[in-house]
Amino acid sequence: MGNKLNIMICVTRQKTCERLIKVGKEIAGKGDAQLYAVHVVKRGVNFLGNPDEGEALDYLFQISKEAGAEMTVLRSEDVVDTLVEFARKNNISIVVLGESAESNNSERNIINELKRNLPDLEFRVVPQA
Repeated sequence: MGNKLNIMICVTRQKTCERLIKVGKEIAGKGDAQLYAVHVVKRGVNFLGNPDEGEALDYLFQISKEAGAEMTVLRSEDVVDTLVEFARKNNISIVVLGESAESNNSERNIINELKRNLPDLEFRVVPQA
């Protein structure tokens, strides 16, 4: 009866993002939720040529699959606009992100930018481990 819960998990090219995928899975619980793990790569960045980054993304693809999440890698010059567009297109209701070093002291950090652009969504910011 209720709307299906769509959860966007914002990941980077780091294996530590596994914790974000796990949090997304916990939020989804056993309900009828769709999980989307999303990574935005700046145009011109060759992440496949970097063995560490390629390995980390392979790892996150595997973790996403095990969690039942669909992993998407998008190329864009503007990370925030791309995530906002993805959230709107996929009817996202909850956004899961990792806390960044500048989370508390910058108006222009990605978390504040996303909250400003997606005021109707719920945000879960996962502290650094």
